[in-house]
Amino acid sequence: MASPELTSTRSPRVTAARRLAKRTFRAGERRFLAEGPQAVREAVALTGTAIEVYATAEAAERYPDIVDAARGADVPVLRAAAEVVAAMSQTVTPQGMVALCRFVDVPLGALTESSAPDLVAVLAHVRDPGNAGTVLRAADAAGAEAVVLTDASVDLYNPKTVRASVGSLFHLPVVVGAGVEETVAHLRAAGLRILAADGTGAADLDEELDAGGLDGPTAWVFGNEAWGLPEETRALADAVVRVPIHGRAESLNLATAAAVCLYASARAQRGSSGCRVKRGD
Repeated sequence: MASPELTSTRSPRVTAARRLAKRTFRAGERRFLAEGPQAVREAVALTGTAIEVYATAEAAERYPDIVDAARGADVPVLRAAAEVVAAMSQTVTPQGMVALCRFVDVPLGALTESSAPDLVAVLAHVRDPGNAGTVLRAADAAGAEAVVLTDASVDLYNPKTVRASVGSLFHLPVVVGAGVEETVAHLRAAGLRILAADGTGAADLDEELDAGGLDGPTAWVFGNEAWGLPEETRALADAVVRVPIHGRAESLNLATAAAVCLYASARAQRGSSGCRVKRGD
């Protein structure tokens, strides 16, 4: 491979990219960085998202499919020295590939423009970026059709959130900045049942599943890692549901509890064919 095009950590491109570590600059430019081959691969695959890809010679040789996909999508791939990519990255051990991306969030109304979703994860008051990204990844894996990060939650484009999602933020619609009440009202009007996940909930997840309470369109509301959901948010839900603890563990962390709830809904919404039964099918 030819010599790197970017060799100085003080070049304008690198300086501009490093500024995106701060939320103010991300919001002003509506741009963020996706680090690592998996995130870059998914960013390139989502039309109009990736602006440029920076890759070391080693990374380009290891992931030729990403380089080819980027070039096929008319996304420039710039060769960069390892120290340049490291300067752009927020990780201790960079993987040699970074993509400069446009924001991908959508307005709340977009979730119901064509048809209403059947499974949505709402992150209310979730402040830890790693947890937010992991819940987004779990929602994607469970087949949820949207995720909402309310105005009291962490920034979707925080580098830790982006990394923890492992590319899932490019797979499904994500709303940011909507209020909890506004979100609940919108989803309820679209026909979704609102369930708040909380360890002190009166309803039991297993009992809800057995009784058919998860069969229909559902929005799960997940709260803060330390203090759960405030009473005013719980009051908005049709039911407050706890994940049963069958062993001796004191509790489950947010991301684990969210995965359990989302997969319970996904299982309940599956037909005899093994596929999710969509409204209108």
